[in-house]
Parts: sequence; C-alpha cells; structure tokens
Amino acid sequence: MTVHVTNHLNFRGDARAALEFYHSVFGGDIAVVTYQDAHNVQSPAEANQVMWGQVAAPNGFRVMAYDVPARLPWDPGTNAFFVSVRGDSAAEITALWDKLAEGATVAQPLAPSGWTPLYGMLKDRFGVTWVMDVATEYKAP
Repeated sequence: MTVHVTNHLNFRGDARAALEFYHSVFGGDIAVVTYQDAHNVQSPAEANQVMWGQVAAPNGFRVMAYDVPARLPWDPGTNAFFVSVRGDSAAEITALWDKLAEGATVAQPLAPSGWTPLYGMLKDRFGVTWVMDVATEYKAP
C-alpha cells in the first residue's frame, strides 16, 4: 500500500493566484474548479473562487488549494504549517528557490547547513512558509 501526502493550502480569495504562481515555479499540470463550475455557489461574490485546485508536476511536486468561503472561519495562522521541498541536487533546489523567492520574505537564506548542502526558509508572497533543502542521508552520531 502506498500513501501520498499532499499539502492542502487554504486561502480567502487568493487560491487561483497562488496555484498559478506555484505552477509557474514547479511546472506540471494545473486544475481549478470554481464554486460556479461545481454548481455550489452560496454567495454570488464567490462564484469564481476556487472550490478545488491542484498543481501536479512530473517531478512529484503536488499541492492543492481552495478559497475558504466567507461564511466559514479562516485564519492563515502564523506557523500553522510549512511546505517542505526536498530535491536531489543543489541546482534543482536553487532554481526552485529563486522562483519562490520573488516577492517573498526570506527567514533563512538558501545556504549550506550542518545537515545538507543547501537549506533555506522563506514566506512566499501568499504567506505560505516553505523550507527547502537537498535530500541527504542523515547519519546519527
């Protein structure tokens, strides 16, 4: 049995822009279903907002997102979650980092660390915190 974990990001009106941005960074396919598309419009102002969306790339990257309707509570939180991206090479991680860093607040610049050739943390322009590193085998002391 195989289990896949996909980060599901919750927004209020920014889900489409976020999915388009992540698609521009990671590539792959983007799918968006609006409340209108699903015949689930509760508020006309939210008809074209995202009820379900996803970016899925051939390299294994996958993220889902939706716009939380105004009738439901929503708080983006401060550190409710991080999205962790691990790549096989420094070149791969650097290329993704450079794209995600556009308009972002960098908490930890992408640089060598004690456990990996590259590690960095940033909060992207949508308020999502990303940790990125090069996957290495950890050897306990």
